Amino acid sequence: MSTDDRGRDCAGGTVVRRLLLRSPAFGRDLRKWLKSHPDTAASLEATLEQLSADAAQPALRTHKLRGSLAGCWACSADYDLRIVFEYTQHDGAEAILLLALGTHDQVY
Repeated sequence: MSTDDRGRDCAGGTVVRRLLLRSPAFGRDLRKWLKSHPDTAASLEATLEQLSADAAQPALRTHKLRGSLAGCWACSADYDLRIVFEYTQHDGAEAILLLALGTHDQVY
């Protein structure tokens, strides 16, 4: 089965669920964000679940990045909260490596 770069099965349009891997930088960003915005924890968890299930879901506004972040992707977790990630392989399966979390100005 071949998939396109956004996780859709090229033949049937089904979605491939991906494992989410956290980089150390993402872990630090997440702890810092939740310390100052504890009320967003449930929303952020739901966004990560959606990202794992279907990174191309329109509600996430997933897009490729350019410039110094070329090769990476970003999605919206809230009005001004972004998650930067890249597609990778882990144990022979496709996965998403979470790289950064923060406001638009913080991550770009």
